[in-house]
Amino acid sequence: MAYPRQPLLAPNGAVATSQPLAAAAGLAVLRRGGNAVDAALATAITLTVVQPPSNDIGGDLFAIVWDGERLHGLNASGRSPAALTRELVLTATDRRGAEPVEALGGAQAVGPVMPARGWLPVTVPGAPAGWRDLHERFGSLPFAELFTDAIGYAEQGFPVAPGTAATWAYGVAGHAGLAGAEYAGFAPTFTVDGRAPGPGERWRNPEAAGTLRRIAESRAADFYRGRIAAAIDGHAARTGGFLTGDDLAAHTSTWVDPVCVRYRGHEVWELPPNGQGIAALLALNVLDGVELAALSPEERLHWQIEAVKLGFADAHAYVADPERADLPTAALLDPAYAAGRRALVTERAGDPVAGEPERGGTVYLCTADSGGMMVSLIQSTFMAFGSHVVVPGYGFALQNRGLGFRLEPAHPNVVGPAKRPYHSIIPGFLTRGGAPVGPFGVMGGHMQPQGHVQLVSATVDAGRDPQAALDTPRWYWHAGRIVLVEPDLDPAVVDALRARGHEVVVADQPAVFGYGQAIWRHPSGGYVAGSESRVDGAMLGW
Repeated sequence: MAYPRQPLLAPNGAVATSQPLAAAAGLAVLRRGGNAVDAALATAITLTVVQPPSNDIGGDLFAIVWDGERLHGLNASGRSPAALTRELVLTATDRRGAEPVEALGGAQAVGPVMPARGWLPVTVPGAPAGWRDLHERFGSLPFAELFTDAIGYAEQGFPVAPGTAATWAYGVAGHAGLAGAEYAGFAPTFTVDGRAPGPGERWRNPEAAGTLRRIAESRAADFYRGRIAAAIDGHAARTGGFLTGDDLAAHTSTWVDPVCVRYRGHEVWELPPNGQGIAALLALNVLDGVELAALSPEERLHWQIEAVKLGFADAHAYVADPERADLPTAALLDPAYAAGRRALVTERAGDPVAGEPERGGTVYLCTADSGGMMVSLIQSTFMAFGSHVVVPGYGFALQNRGLGFRLEPAHPNVVGPAKRPYHSIIPGFLTRGGAPVGPFGVMGGHMQPQGHVQLVSATVDAGRDPQAALDTPRWYWHAGRIVLVEPDLDPAVVDALRARGHEVVVADQPAVFGYGQAIWRHPSGGYVAGSESRVDGAMLGW
């Protein structure tokens, strides 16, 4: 008999993430007197070492911070190289045909698409600057102290967790067909004689320890203007890359105001574009006008699936770098616009297109402390080791977030110089009447907005605690009318969805359905936390 995983109840603070050693690093910081931001940073930095296929020093970061009174958002995603143009990409990809673009969540691009590996999709890594900027505004312990566990594991080694080992093997297998000098550092850094480390096998990355130590000592300056920046610039120059020292030196994070929609007496918060969090808000805005509790299980799922499709249709059409495109964010989130989109949902599975609003590989973690500060943070290199470009001697892979760009010349998200692409990683936060409920997130590319919708609905509509909400069987809309569902979903519901025209596939692949974490404030004080049971998730408290 399988017993459900129980939520964590903690009186003072909590950490939840996808890898136990990283959660322990965050908890240790809380117990030393650090706040929730200190704990989030220690966790995030440690995750780059103990879960490198999913996130690395060369990736991006987004965060939402509840400071005790209000929310703050940080967009620490990087921009494309100044030399990267649509014409350059087309010249390099003119022999590629149409194919699905996972970065755009199953959207079908007609004609050439951004390549997934190599230098073309590499954007400036934003995570190191994001760590610094979060600490500068909110941190309380010394910055370098937050790197202690990460550097220790990188130098001395750690046993690879089972879920991480599976993703690692997938990433190494995907590297097999890659050839070129830009990839020369990958195998020496991330393989053992050409293979991925197995579950429980001890892994060390002393080169990453050196890189992290330089970031810690320089408050990330070395990464963007010093020795590390020079190494990235030199490797690109030698191997046909486009990222330069000037691109790195020009990088800045951006503090933003989170955006929200109301959902049954709650407010669901996401960061504004260039992230895809707006897709979740668009879907929830549609669902807020539907009495889901009065519907049958298959009708509830049908409405959720169709609302998610509508949300993605608009996100794919409009999400881009807000510094380079005029985005109708407020109009898209207007309840009147949601009402019009809601009217498009019928009893049958649909194939929605974008509306016309009026103009005007990833890890997630959350933390909370005894003072009421809470953090929702997500970082990633994307697609199991990102671009697979590794600067020899520095122990990390560069991300491939440029895969999120489009090549249609009139699209607001068209590839170009010094632009932020459509980004899949999104932190979430839930409030009720302006009071904090807590941080949440579900990582997994195209699954993320869908996971946010399902987690919020399980919490608000079904009244489940964070662990029960995370353990609820999930579905994943892929593209067209294809919907993947977990084996635990009631077969009668599956049959009913198929009768409505959904092409339902029962998939026994946990990674497809994303990995989530959540921490809610407990009504009687303290916190209640949940962590992903589909992988090596852990929630710790004190």
